[in-house]
Amino acid sequence: MISQKGGAGKSTLAIHLAVAAYLDGHRCAVVDLDPQATARKWGDKREADGPEVIGDHAERLPHLVDAARANGADLLVIDTAPNADRASLAAARAADLILIPCRPASFDLEAIEATRDLASIAKKPAWVVLSAAPIRSAIVDEARRGLESSGAKVAPQTIHHRVAYSYAVIDGRSASEYEPDGKAAEEIASLFQWASGQVGLPTGGRHGRKAGT
Repeated sequence: MISQKGGAGKSTLAIHLAVAAYLDGHRCAVVDLDPQATARKWGDKREADGPEVIGDHAERLPHLVDAARANGADLLVIDTAPNADRASLAAARAADLILIPCRPASFDLEAIEATRDLASIAKKPAWVVLSAAPIRSAIVDEARRGLESSGAKVAPQTIHHRVAYSYAVIDGRSASEYEPDGKAAEEIASLFQWASGQVGLPTGGRHGRKAGT
């Protein structure tokens, strides 16, 4: 998760995709490189036995990736600080897929160019994920068309502004656990299925866990 703009939803997406992987039966960890430690604080409140949340510095990222692989992890989700610096470049180089959360607002849309440039430098595939989007608003389609006309790739799913995302993280859960049959859970499940396909991660395993347990 990389975005120069703060408040774009990086930590929210990182947490929710990691839990989606966990509920699907995968061994997954979140690496929190953001000094604000949003994901780490969420992990401190979480009662379930996964996913693990690790807070560290970007310089140690190659070691963390190797350690995760050696311990049998299926997926590593990297949450970064809101800037396009050396730490974000290190994360981009370590990644198989870069997701760029972006609100469908003018300033946010303008701010993603630096992140797209960073992904280009790292030579890694990057997709914009429209996040915190208003429900039933023409601005979402307008933002998608504008991004695609500029050459950006936009994920087919849109993550909308829903209270389930905010309420769930209060006690270390995800929207998929807080409201398993809700719209937020449906959005995350769809985004997880799509993102898994981008990196070749199998889904729908027989060892999946029930949301809410």
